[in-house]
Amino acid sequence: MLVLASTSASRRAMLSAAGVVHEAVSPGVDEDAAKAALRHLDGRGLADALAELKAVKISSRRPGDLVLGCDSTVQRDDGLLIDKPGEGLAEQLRALSGRTHRLHSAVVAAENGVPVWRHVARATMTMRALSDDFIAGYVLREGTAVAGCVGGYRIEGAGVQLFDRIDGDHWTIMGLPLLPLLGWLRVRGMLAS
Repeated sequence: MLVLASTSASRRAMLSAAGVVHEAVSPGVDEDAAKAALRHLDGRGLADALAELKAVKISSRRPGDLVLGCDSTVQRDDGLLIDKPGEGLAEQLRALSGRTHRLHSAVVAAENGVPVWRHVARATMTMRALSDDFIAGYVLREGTAVAGCVGGYRIEGAGVQLFDRIDGDHWTIMGLPLLPLLGWLRVRGMLAS
């Protein structure tokens, strides 16, 4: 059984749309405590470590299942890590406005509590200069939907209007480096080749 240790609707939708049969479960990880303990890592390292933590936690309770843990981070061009905005969406958008950031999306596969495969992909994203009026309207329309999204946007929705330039694939930005994962699942014999 393939288990996704995530309650992310976009990750579930990506796997389902690709024809990957899976079960989704909450990883039950205290992300705030984990991030505090891992604060010495950069964005890439943090995404990888959090994905591994989720995969290993669930796989240690699900012997024989292959468990996927995923996580994404946003790191501004000056090194500042950006988190899920919650109530601070407008301030976060101002902090990203007119700047480039790197979004890292990690996926780690674990079996019997041990990581067996991992991949971290990066997208480099340049946000256009946003006016206060645009930010206010965006927060009004999208605020509730993106409060729990790292960076404060959903690229598959109105969030695409925030950007001037994106270097990276759509799946990475949505939170799952899908093509490398599908390739590895084919090698494992879990998908037809």
